[in-house]
Amino acid sequence: MKNKLNLPSLILTFVLLMIWELAALGINAAYILPTPIQVIKRLWELRVPLFTVHLPATMGVTLIGLGISIVLGVLLAIVMDMFPKAEKALYPIIIASQTIPTTAIAPLFILWFGYSIWSKVLVTILMTFFPITITVFDGFKATKREMEEMIMTYGASKKDIFLTLKLPTALPNFFSAIKMSIPLSVIGAAIAEWLGAQSGLGYFSKRMMTQLDGAGVFAPIVLLSAVAMLAVAVINILENRIIKWRKEI
Repeated sequence: MKNKLNLPSLILTFVLLMIWELAALGINAAYILPTPIQVIKRLWELRVPLFTVHLPATMGVTLIGLGISIVLGVLLAIVMDMFPKAEKALYPIIIASQTIPTTAIAPLFILWFGYSIWSKVLVTILMTFFPITITVFDGFKATKREMEEMIMTYGASKKDIFLTLKLPTALPNFFSAIKMSIPLSVIGAAIAEWLGAQSGLGYFSKRMMTQLDGAGVFAPIVLLSAVAMLAVAVINILENRIIKWRKEI
């Protein structure tokens, strides 16, 4: 059954790869647009520096930034849900933070923190805490008022309402936010590395561009995409198990 469900995705992926292949052959300039086969071949040739140096550097930035964003986003969502005045004060600021172009603020972080990991982590946080905060907050707000009033008649406190009603209701939103944030965290890390770093897949891609190595530019991008898709697949599995478990009890 699952294979049948995945068939349309496999067909679309194959069609897109064929279009890419034909376009690359038509341009006939690998330094501008290499073929998928050339990219895979170059990825294999560069496997040692990519997998031992640059991928760990990017994943370190991604994991730290995403971890901080999860904690920060969930805390902000809880505060805004519990305190209406905090929602009025924080919501506009959270929205305003997303109007700042990443490519404009990233050089400032590098200026302030240098080429350390924290300049890149801050870019990742800036790109990921917003969807986590807003999506989890919307999950809390999705709780039916009638259900809250009903359990309050049994003497439930705000803490009881949060733990037994709001938290389970917001759980699917939380997982959706994580799945949205994983690609954004990877993109944020790569952008920061592209603008200023000494290691990482974004830095490596930029270095290959200066050498007019088209396949070398695409190789770390393909690797980043594969890692992000794998991470989202793991979160999907975790989500199915946890939500199913909660439903069973």
